[in-house]
Formats: sequence, structure tokens, C-alpha cells
Amino acid sequence: MGSMTQTLDRPPVLFLSHGAPPLADDARWTRELADWSGTFDKPRDILMVSAHWENAPVTLSATQRPTELVYDFWGFPQKYYDVRYDAPQAPQLAAEVEKLVGTHGHHVERDEQRGLDHGAYVPLKEMFPAADVPVVQMSMPTLDPQGLFELGRTLAPLRDRGTLIVGSGFTTHNLRWFNPAAGPDAAPPAVSSEFDHWAEEAMAAGDVDAILDFIHKAPGAREAHPRSEHWAPLYVALGAASASGGIDAKTAIEGFWFGLSKRSWTLG
Repeated sequence: MGSMTQTLDRPPVLFLSHGAPPLADDARWTRELADWSGTFDKPRDILMVSAHWENAPVTLSATQRPTELVYDFWGFPQKYYDVRYDAPQAPQLAAEVEKLVGTHGHHVERDEQRGLDHGAYVPLKEMFPAADVPVVQMSMPTLDPQGLFELGRTLAPLRDRGTLIVGSGFTTHNLRWFNPAAGPDAAPPAVSSEFDHWAEEAMAAGDVDAILDFIHKAPGAREAHPRSEHWAPLYVALGAASASGGIDAKTAIEGFWFGLSKRSWTLG
């Protein structure tokens, strides 16, 4: 894949497949995430956009005081509910988001009761285990591709202040494929592989139009994403990256986990 080391202070934009809580038990994937964070400079702070928070208007997570994580999953062993990720609050970043998004006609609210959900803290715990980078999470106010892309474009100036913008979803996400008995390394369904291959090529070509219209352009789109919320954070990432002229996407992680594509990209 070549070197993805970022030599400037201006962070890239990321789209990552975030995994479920048991990701922490997958030695390969946790190593891949840890290695990935070493390919660019440590950011000033992080703006997370997770598949697991849809709320309109645009809403930001707590910035006034430490807040519990959102354990937004059920039926797992207790150890996954004991996980901590006490990253610093990011009130300055939240204020910048409010200013940028507000000037483009969006109302922004804050939910001071809401912490980071698993789409945010599960990967961050592997990428920044010291939990020493301030984080704020932003809701997706819509699943409309163009709307989220434009929202991402409004956020692009955050990169110039050292903010890492992260879209956190999954490149394929159909939980009917999830078969614990088969194990995490079982061969993926053909449709998952086909969609992953299409996504790899579309991103490498910078074909933003096809990615936004994936439901009509990608093979097996409705099976790979019965609902688009795990693909939608990519729209925000694309918007934030494309504002500087092009997305320059490089695969950072590839492969499958319980049949789901964990492909993740660094966007220059």
C-alpha cells in the first residue's frame, strides 16, 4: 500500500470500519489500528462522526464535564461494559464546529449528557490508547448523501487547526452475515467481497459521485447495506477531504471480520 506517513501538521481525514466491542480481542485488527495512527502526526483534537448517532439538528456530545461512555449494545459479556476511555473534553473544537456549521445554515445543539458511543471509543482506544487527545462526537442529522457530503465540506477548515476528522462506520454491514460459530476469519459472502472490491476501486479513482450514489452503482448495495447508516459517515469524510481539491484515498486496513469488510481509508 506504500507509505501513508503524513509529514505536515495538517491531519488527514479518516474513514474507518469501527468493529463491535469484541474488536478488542482481535490481535490483528487492534495492531492494524495502532499502526495506522502512527502514520500521521498526533492531532490537536478529534471530531468523530459515528454510524451510531443519528440526530437532527446537528448535535455535539458533552464538552462541559466527563461523561460516561454510551454502551450502545446488548447481550455481551460484562467486560465490554467495563471498558473506559476517558479522553479529555474538547470545548474549543465544539465551538469551532458550531461556528462553521452555523454559518452554512445549520442549527447546532449540544447534548451534555451524551458520551462517546462504541463507534467512537472502540477504535480510538486502539489508535490513541493513552486517551490524551480531546474528542467530541457529532451526530449525523440525515442519511442523505449530498447533505452529509456538504456538511463535511463545511468542516474542512478544522484540519488547518490540527483536527482529525473521522467518519466511523463499516464498509459492508449486514449483521445477518455475522456467524460467531464460523469465527472472525471465515470467508466472507460473495456480495461482501464484491462490494468491497467496488469500494476499493471507486475510492482509488476518487469517484465521489459513484460513492454518493452507491445504492445504484455498487454491486449488491442493498445487501451490503440494508440500511445506509454505516456507509453514511464516509460522505462526511469525503466532503471534508474533497474541499482541498481531491480525496487522494489510500487503503489503510483491508480484509474481513465475520464477513464484514473492515476496509478503512486515509484521505489526504
